[in-house]
Amino acid sequence: QVHLVESGGGLVQGGGSLRLSCGVSELPFQEYEAAWFRQTPGNERRIVASSPPSDGTTWYAASVKGRFTISRDKVKNTLYLQMNSLKPEDTAIYYCNVRQPGYTWAGSWGQGTQVTVSS
Repeated sequence: QVHLVESGGGLVQGGGSLRLSCGVSELPFQEYEAAWFRQTPGNERRIVASSPPSDGTTWYAASVKGRFTISRDKVKNTLYLQMNSLKPEDTAIYYCNVRQPGYTWAGSWGQGTQVTVSS
Protein backbone atom coordinates (compact mmCIF):
# COMPACT_ATOMS: atom_id res chain seq x y z
CA GLN A 1 0.00 0.00 0.00
CA VAL A 2 1.32 3.42 -0.95
CA HIS A 3 2.56 5.60 1.89
CA LEU A 4 2.36 9.38 1.46
CA VAL A 5 3.86 11.96 3.82
CA GLU A 6 3.34 15.67 3.18
CA SER A 7 5.38 18.44 4.77
CA GLY A 8 6.44 22.04 4.30
CA GLY A 9 3.25 23.90 5.14
CA GLY A 10 3.06 26.86 7.47
CA LEU A 11 1.91 30.41 7.97
CA VAL A 12 3.03 32.96 5.40
CA GLN A 13 2.04 36.48 4.45
CA GLY A 14 0.27 37.19 1.20
CA GLY A 15 2.76 37.39 -1.64
CA GLY A 16 5.12 34.99 0.06
CA SER A 17 6.31 31.52 -0.96
CA LEU A 18 6.34 27.99 0.38
CA ARG A 19 7.60 24.67 -0.95
CA LEU A 20 5.65 21.57 -0.08
CA SER A 21 7.17 18.09 -0.16
CA CYS A 22 5.55 14.69 -0.42
CA GLY A 23 7.50 11.54 0.31
CA VAL A 24 6.19 8.54 -1.63
CA SER A 25 7.06 4.97 -0.66
CA GLU A 26 6.07 1.40 -1.44
CA LEU A 27 5.73 1.87 -5.22
CA PRO A 28 7.80 2.71 -8.33
CA PHE A 29 7.17 6.44 -8.16
CA GLN A 30 8.56 7.15 -11.60
CA GLU A 31 5.80 5.02 -13.17
CA TYR A 32 2.95 6.92 -11.53
CA GLU A 33 1.16 10.15 -12.19
CA ALA A 34 1.38 12.37 -9.11
CA ALA A 35 -0.68 15.33 -8.01
CA TRP A 36 -1.32 17.88 -5.32
CA PHE A 37 -4.80 18.50 -3.95
CA ARG A 38 -6.14 20.98 -1.44
CA GLN A 39 -9.15 21.09 0.82
CA THR A 40 -10.82 23.77 2.91
CA PRO A 41 -13.39 23.12 5.66
CA GLY A 42 -16.76 22.04 4.30
CA ASN A 43 -15.49 21.67 0.75
CA GLU A 44 -14.34 18.83 -1.45
CA ARG A 45 -10.72 18.01 -1.97
CA ARG A 46 -9.70 19.48 -5.31
CA ILE A 47 -6.71 18.87 -7.53
CA VAL A 48 -4.44 21.85 -8.10
CA ALA A 49 -1.51 20.39 -10.05
CA SER A 50 -0.47 17.11 -11.59
CA SER A 51 2.75 15.61 -12.97
CA PRO A 52 2.80 12.76 -15.52
CA PRO A 53 5.02 9.73 -14.97
CA SER A 54 7.26 10.57 -17.93
CA ASP A 55 8.61 13.89 -19.10
CA GLY A 56 5.23 15.14 -20.22
CA THR A 57 3.11 18.18 -19.71
CA THR A 58 2.18 19.17 -16.19
CA TRP A 59 -1.31 20.46 -15.47
CA TYR A 60 -2.46 23.27 -13.20
CA ALA A 61 -5.80 24.51 -12.02
CA ALA A 62 -6.58 27.95 -13.37
CA SER A 63 -6.47 29.41 -9.86
CA VAL A 64 -2.80 28.52 -9.38
CA LYS A 65 -1.41 28.53 -12.90
CA GLY A 66 1.61 30.79 -13.20
CA ARG A 67 2.17 30.81 -9.43
CA PHE A 68 2.62 27.14 -8.50
CA THR A 69 5.11 24.66 -9.94
CA ILE A 70 4.91 20.90 -9.48
CA SER A 71 8.04 18.81 -9.78
CA ARG A 72 9.43 15.48 -8.68
CA ASP A 73 12.74 13.99 -7.62
CA LYS A 74 12.76 10.44 -8.97
CA VAL A 75 15.80 9.47 -6.94
CA LYS A 76 14.36 10.68 -3.64
CA ASN A 77 10.82 9.52 -4.51
CA THR A 78 9.58 12.97 -3.57
CA LEU A 79 6.97 15.24 -5.10
CA TYR A 80 7.22 19.01 -4.65
CA LEU A 81 4.93 21.98 -5.00
CA GLN A 82 6.62 25.37 -5.20
CA MET A 83 4.03 28.00 -4.33
CA ASN A 84 4.80 31.65 -5.10
CA SER A 85 2.74 34.83 -4.86
CA LEU A 86 0.53 33.18 -2.31
CA LYS A 87 -2.94 34.56 -1.69
CA PRO A 88 -5.29 34.19 1.30
CA GLU A 89 -7.53 32.01 -0.87
CA ASP A 90 -4.69 29.48 -1.13
CA THR A 91 -5.23 28.71 2.55
CA ALA A 92 -6.05 25.00 2.81
CA ILE A 93 -4.75 21.61 3.80
CA TYR A 94 -2.63 20.30 0.95
CA TYR A 95 -2.41 16.61 0.10
CA CYS A 96 -0.52 14.59 -2.47
CA ASN A 97 -1.58 11.42 -4.24
CA VAL A 98 -0.43 9.09 -6.99
CA ARG A 99 -2.02 6.79 -9.56
CA GLN A 100 -1.14 4.66 -12.51
CA PRO A 101 -2.31 6.33 -15.74
CA GLY A 102 -5.96 5.49 -16.37
CA TYR A 103 -6.66 4.41 -12.80
CA THR A 104 -8.20 6.23 -9.84
CA TRP A 105 -6.17 8.02 -7.22
CA ALA A 106 -4.89 5.92 -4.35
CA GLY A 107 -7.52 5.36 -1.68
CA SER A 108 -5.17 6.09 1.19
CA TRP A 109 -4.21 9.70 1.82
CA GLY A 110 -1.50 11.21 3.96
CA GLN A 111 -2.18 13.55 6.85
CA GLY A 112 -1.77 16.61 4.65
CA THR A 113 0.06 19.82 5.45
CA GLN A 114 -1.65 23.04 6.48
CA VAL A 115 -0.96 26.19 4.48
CA THR A 116 -2.23 29.46 5.90
CA VAL A 117 -1.81 32.72 4.02
CA SER A 118 -2.49 35.94 5.88
CA SER A 119 -3.68 39.09 4.18
